Amino acid sequence: MSDHQLLIPPSFVALHTRPGRLRPDLPWPALLERHELCEDMAQMLTEHASQVLVRLGITEGDVLQRVLAGLLADEGRLSDGEARWVVCRLAELLQWPLPASVAMGVPQN
Repeated sequence: MSDHQLLIPPSFVALHTRPGRLRPDLPWPALLERHELCEDMAQMLTEHASQVLVRLGITEGDVLQRVLAGLLADEGRLSDGEARWVVCRLAELLQWPLPASVAMGVPQN
């Protein structure tokens, strides 16, 4: 087991592992880099999401849907799975309920 494997949640590793395979498609340094990018993005978005919730007076689920739409619109930066993982992590950080439509296709830890 690699030391990096302890730092990367299984749900993130699963995004980069094809069905029926045991190892991710990316080498560990690249996988670690992708995870750090996604974790940093989720951490960065916590304040923004909280502000949107108050400013627009919408539900937490609506905020998460909007964040997901924004991440998916930024083509090339994150894959669909990574964008959804970021929003799931954001919900976890904010202790908000996660709409099923956001979590769709994201492996659970």
